[in-house]
Amino acid sequence: MKFRSYDSLKIFDAVARKQSMTAAAIDLNLSKGSISYQINKLEENLGFALFERNNARLQLTENGRRLWNVSLNALQQIDQEIEDIRGSNTKALCIGALTYFSSRWLSPRLLDFFEKNAGVSLRIEPVNSIADLKTKDVDVAILWGVGEWKEYESRLLLRLPSVPTANTTIAKKVESLGIEAAVRKVPLLGDSSGDTGWRAWHRAAGLPYLPSKSSLTIPDSNSRVQAVIDGQGIALWDDLVAPEIKSGQLVELTDRKLDTSGYYLVFTKNSHTAQVQTMIDWLLAQS
Repeated sequence: MKFRSYDSLKIFDAVARKQSMTAAAIDLNLSKGSISYQINKLEENLGFALFERNNARLQLTENGRRLWNVSLNALQQIDQEIEDIRGSNTKALCIGALTYFSSRWLSPRLLDFFEKNAGVSLRIEPVNSIADLKTKDVDVAILWGVGEWKEYESRLLLRLPSVPTANTTIAKKVESLGIEAAVRKVPLLGDSSGDTGWRAWHRAAGLPYLPSKSSLTIPDSNSRVQAVIDGQGIALWDDLVAPEIKSGQLVELTDRKLDTSGYYLVFTKNSHTAQVQTMIDWLLAQS
């Protein structure tokens, strides 16, 4: 025979937690008599006792404990699913951002945003390149580059000049070769812009773009900075890697910088909700 007393499981859970029908009745805002009736009905339908009644104190039977463990997990799962569904119905503001920018610049500032905008739900979605915006539903993205996004409207958020950077071993090699020869022989690590950043740096430095045939593109910024530390090549980096520069893990290889690089707000939609505009205004005020 199928079990049909699902409504009683919440009451059973409350009594099992409190080990008291009186306390459970207070929690559920029901009468003690109603609680007692529901538990007795549940036991009758189940065909086994849930509690041992020792004066005013209740103790779970072995069968009661087994059922409680199973029902508790099930009820928690149902509650969580309901919260998730409610959350999906109330759409969170979604910011797409490079992982390194999120951890180094955005995250330390978010407390200020929430203090000024209580009740706003925010989701940070990792994005690595402009291509991700075609498949991810973000309200606004933050990408590194030189502002060359023809398909989307963009606005400079933070101007941060970038410079060729490597670990100490490669830095010694660059010192021996000279920067002009080094950027032709040592692999240049591509970033979220592909080779756009490197081509722009070469133009700014007055050098032809003739990279080594050995290439490695790592769109994810967290992975790329680790790759540079591990000695896999040279990458363009900015002041966000100041801790690694200070610690000696990374070295700036030249004073020839790409002054036009930085982090841009890339707008994925033609119009913005009030919440999105609030976030945009707040981001611009931080820069």
